Amino acid sequence: MTTTVWHNGKVWIDQNESTHAIAATDGVIVAHGDAALELSADVSVDLNGSTLLPGFGDGHAHPIFGGVETLFAPVRGPEKLDELLDAVKKWADENPDADWVRGEGYDPSLAPMGIFDAKWLDEIVPDRPVVLRAMDYHTAWVNTKAMELAGITSETPQPPDGEIPHREDGTPIGTLREWGAWSMVYNLLPPLDNEQRHKAALAASAAFSSCGVTWAQDAWVEDDTLETWLLAAKSGALKFRANLAWFAEPEGIWKTKIDGFSKNRDRLATEAPDLLTGNTIKFFADGILEGGTAAVLEDYCDCPNKGIPNWRREELIEAVGEAVKRGFQPHIHAIGDAGIRNALDAIEEARKVHKEIINPVIAHSQLIDPADLPRFKQLDVIANFEPLWAQLANEQVVLTVPRLGQERADRQYPIATLLRSGTKISFGSDWPVTSPVPMQGIGVAITRQTDEAKPPEGWVSKERLTLDEALTAYTMGSAVQAGETHLWGDLAIGKRADIAMLDSDIHALEPMQVRRAKVVGTWLGGVRVHG
Repeated sequence: MTTTVWHNGKVWIDQNESTHAIAATDGVIVAHGDAALELSADVSVDLNGSTLLPGFGDGHAHPIFGGVETLFAPVRGPEKLDELLDAVKKWADENPDADWVRGEGYDPSLAPMGIFDAKWLDEIVPDRPVVLRAMDYHTAWVNTKAMELAGITSETPQPPDGEIPHREDGTPIGTLREWGAWSMVYNLLPPLDNEQRHKAALAASAAFSSCGVTWAQDAWVEDDTLETWLLAAKSGALKFRANLAWFAEPEGIWKTKIDGFSKNRDRLATEAPDLLTGNTIKFFADGILEGGTAAVLEDYCDCPNKGIPNWRREELIEAVGEAVKRGFQPHIHAIGDAGIRNALDAIEEARKVHKEIINPVIAHSQLIDPADLPRFKQLDVIANFEPLWAQLANEQVVLTVPRLGQERADRQYPIATLLRSGTKISFGSDWPVTSPVPMQGIGVAITRQTDEAKPPEGWVSKERLTLDEALTAYTMGSAVQAGETHLWGDLAIGKRADIAMLDSDIHALEPMQVRRAKVVGTWLGGVRVHG
């Protein structure tokens, strides 16, 4: 048996209790306070006055996507269009044998209305297909060669679950919105080989363990992603736990795959039970506000349409009901107020038929009609938020606010309103869409300000949380979502020693300094995986 004792600091057990020391034996917490200090420690960790927390649970992320980003052109980060093009050209020149030039995570606000032209890529890579995905992961930018290979022309009909914007002359411009459009290109990409899968898993593990995440909800898993997860778990590359959500597609495609989802769930229980589960099915009710594809009740201000509901309401109700019937947790991406209403309707109908629904989740919960706010509590729906987004960042100022108008823009991310109404809240990052670091999101949740402390009074300041409320949403809130509160979510005796250590006493910091607190140690089942 191995006993580890953490001492001489602030051990945040949960929002109601703290102590000065904690002990774990063979990966399970066994003692608090003076009782922990009395044990014979094989490993002693001096906190030096800093904070020890439960490991963070990321309630909505795409870890393998984040790892895959490191394999291709570094398009995340450039702040000007010419810098982005330079990064693509440099990678293409350095990888002349790559059949495709690929990159993930460019800033969609670098072009007006988020519309990028294929001709810009043609000028730097004319002879090979290029496909880049925006940081929102709902939009792609391709060159002419890629569109030719995918058969995308001026005659291509608009997909029901996507959009192909055109030039004034009727030709596709090279921006593809939602998977119904960009999947025509992505389906042509060569699959990752095992070496690439291993590298992606290592990168994902390093990113999460370095910021204290010990559990994550992968919110979009297909068969190739499943193989990457299993390879990571079996090879020892995986340094956090995960629940996998199987991607359900509309237009009847989900019916052909749902039996496979059950088989995949059983496979994980057999092949990697300590690290992986597969209890969830993911639905996209709509798109995103930045791209004008989130489904809204009233027209966008800058483009007179109501976005794209990716599912017909009746089919979403049917599919969610079938998922619940088979014992899966529905996890529904819903951002616009119409998309959120459709998601709530689907869960409400499922509750009428099935008494047991496993912790239904609406992810992002960005723009909610006031009439629908009480329904979250009434239907026992978990509202998952990505708190880092609850600030007036560039995408909000350039894209979202002009599309919504001020009244709707000021109703985004009603985190405190839902929490204090009794709704269950979980936090996540949506990494690699944005940073995986929980402390950054927590810092925004308690201030509603950017890193530059703008606006001074906080954006929609009534929605600010306390520090303990925000910490709880990123720990116990995610454990509630996972249905694993008996295993983790706080540092109670008997729970797993999945633990994060910070570099300071965060409760002693000014609110704007909280986001700068660093994780200096992470333990998974009592084994140190970072620091």
